[in-house]
Amino acid sequence: MGSGPTGPGVLGLVGGGEVLPADFSNDTWWIVLIKAVGIIVFLLTSVLIAIWFERKVVARMQVRPGPNVHGPFGLLQSLADAMKLLVKEDMNVKAADKVVYIVAPMISVFASLLIFAVIPLGPAVNMFGVITPLQLTDFPVAVLYILAAASFGVYGIVLGGWSSGSTYPLLGAVRSTAQVISYELAMGLSLVSVFLLAGSMSTSQIVQSQTTIWWFLPLLPAFVIYFISMVGEVNRLPFDLPEAEGELVSGFMTEYSSMKFAWFFLAEYINMLNVSAIATTLFFGGWRAPWPISAINDGMFNEGWWPVLWFLAKLWFFMFLFVWIRGTLLRFRYDQFMSFGWKVLIPVALAWIVAVAVIQGVRQFTDVDLTTLLIGLGVLAVLVIAVTFLIPERKEPARPAEPEVFDPYAGGYPVPPMPGQVLPPSPRRARLAAQHATTAGTGATASTGTLTAAGTAEHPTDQHPTEAEEESRG
Repeated sequence: MGSGPTGPGVLGLVGGGEVLPADFSNDTWWIVLIKAVGIIVFLLTSVLIAIWFERKVVARMQVRPGPNVHGPFGLLQSLADAMKLLVKEDMNVKAADKVVYIVAPMISVFASLLIFAVIPLGPAVNMFGVITPLQLTDFPVAVLYILAAASFGVYGIVLGGWSSGSTYPLLGAVRSTAQVISYELAMGLSLVSVFLLAGSMSTSQIVQSQTTIWWFLPLLPAFVIYFISMVGEVNRLPFDLPEAEGELVSGFMTEYSSMKFAWFFLAEYINMLNVSAIATTLFFGGWRAPWPISAINDGMFNEGWWPVLWFLAKLWFFMFLFVWIRGTLLRFRYDQFMSFGWKVLIPVALAWIVAVAVIQGVRQFTDVDLTTLLIGLGVLAVLVIAVTFLIPERKEPARPAEPEVFDPYAGGYPVPPMPGQVLPPSPRRARLAAQHATTAGTGATASTGTLTAAGTAEHPTDQHPTEAEEESRG
């Protein structure tokens, strides 16, 4: 494979600042096949590396060596684990819906493999004599396709939990449904401001629109919202509520073993790579080299096969953040998790979309200078913050003197009490306490009678102390 510069008809800018999409007109069927197979091999290999990478990084954070026996630097440990799952005994649940139970993990993996089809890994290159972009395909609504594929993947989790015929997997599936609805809303809203600035939903055009500046700088609030949402989207700590081992054993995967469990495990790590690639493409310039490397020799490091290196570096930077968060933060409580999604992320994302839309409208349809507009917005923000300090604090409602008695079986199955609630007293415990009190009272009475009788026998006339006793007391 050779490299070739980006041609004016493949990826580039035309007059007036309009961004051209990627040109796939030269692609033949075997070029498309090579790209598709290359993406699958890349994802499967990256999952093995990601597992080893996560173990190594977490080990270093905990002052441990991590995998260091199998292969150089322990690199073959992930391969050994994969082989163990492959040859492990496969167990099926009798109460499960057999067809759905088997198909559910495959749905998750299939959906996770779809997203990289529209991720640009680099500009146009010379691949076996054919000038083609380093991207399988692209279309005007590629980001909507990404969101649709991500939403489709949750069906594997929901169906896997439902078809297992067990309580804990079902609870994990219900949690996953609520989590995806909550955090995909925030994720989708965070991407709208990127569409407003880039003027397109095509991934290749969004990358080209970041020639001057990467979108995470002017759209920092949107990037923060997306980053938080993508952690919740892939069920990673501190948002791994669908598979919380302290509450649900293993959540929706409780009744899975062997390769069916491995499919879910594979889908989780591929989804981590997917959301990291989306963050790289939409906010961090995609395959473009960072400044000042991009300015060397008139942008030579943004041509040929060099951009693949920059794309992978950014991708693994986000993978490192995933591991760092896992080794640092604790799991959210479920009510805190849902409250944060609906009461914080979504309102902030909506407010940010309105602000970006107003700024873009003022810039395009009025003669107001951008500097003047930003100064005015800054003054307005300061005034809003000052007004918020004048608003009196809300008084906390008076807490009840006694905690509320909570019936855990009111819904038909046991539910743990929330803060401020206590379980009703156990009838068995009350009977045991009464029995112990009766026994203790009977024993105390007998002991007192024995002591009294003994004292009477030893000191029948203990009215006045003797002279010896008075001297000893003195």
